[in-house]
Amino acid sequence: MDIHRGMDRGNSRIAKFFIYLVMAVFTVLALYPLFWLLVQSFKTTQEYLRTSKLGFPVRWYTGNYPYAWRIGNFGTLLFNSILYTFVTVVAVVILGFMAGFAFAKIKSRATPILHGVFIIGILLTLQSIMVPLFLMVNAVGLYNTRLGILIPYIGLGLPMGVYLGTEFIKSIPTAVIESARIDGAKYLKIFTSIIVPMTAPVAMTVAILTFTGTWNEFMLINILTRDDAIKSIPVGIAKFSGALASDYGRQFSAMVIGMIPMVAFYLIFRKQITRGVAAGAVKG
Repeated sequence: MDIHRGMDRGNSRIAKFFIYLVMAVFTVLALYPLFWLLVQSFKTTQEYLRTSKLGFPVRWYTGNYPYAWRIGNFGTLLFNSILYTFVTVVAVVILGFMAGFAFAKIKSRATPILHGVFIIGILLTLQSIMVPLFLMVNAVGLYNTRLGILIPYIGLGLPMGVYLGTEFIKSIPTAVIESARIDGAKYLKIFTSIIVPMTAPVAMTVAILTFTGTWNEFMLINILTRDDAIKSIPVGIAKFSGALASDYGRQFSAMVIGMIPMVAFYLIFRKQITRGVAAGAVKG
């Protein structure tokens, strides 16, 4: 018996070693490109072309960052990205879960039809609706406006928010809702007092998906706007892949500037992100 226990412990240690080894390898593979990008952003283009592409700078040059910030107009673009992302995330989470609550717990003949209309939106690609969306935004006079960007962003994010919200809220016992109704609570009170606290983990999952999708979106905002004053960070980064394509140091600096908010978002909300992804995976 003791021999078997010793063998089990040994096998367990070996298994843990290989698990941690695999995790370490994947961590290095994920972090090394970010580290490489950061290091190369402190090289001048001349040094980058002359020296090893994997080596550290001979002289750490910080002038790329002020130049990239100024030429890319990143101050304005950063404000726009934060505005678009914040408003879109809040609207998708609130509206998506309100609709999900209605679809899951307030039954009517129109519920399956309306729910199906929302879910179809998940299957639509941005490329397939880009031209009609541009024509619609232009027709109602919202072209080159922040509102003309926010409405499509929210509309594109709602299908996933409604789907995840509906599926999660279905798992909440109907008896809880009925008890609140018997006590005289209105649907809005039930939503804010019962549904919102219970759906917080999956709401975080929706917020993560919406945040990353909105922050990194490039094609739509590029065709719905004309003025740089209302564009976003990805458009500013794209400037360095055109006429400045050969200026590698400043290109890398622009990429780092665009990457910093995403990394900061993860570091600030890493615990909530972990819990939200885990809860979404279990419910999915």
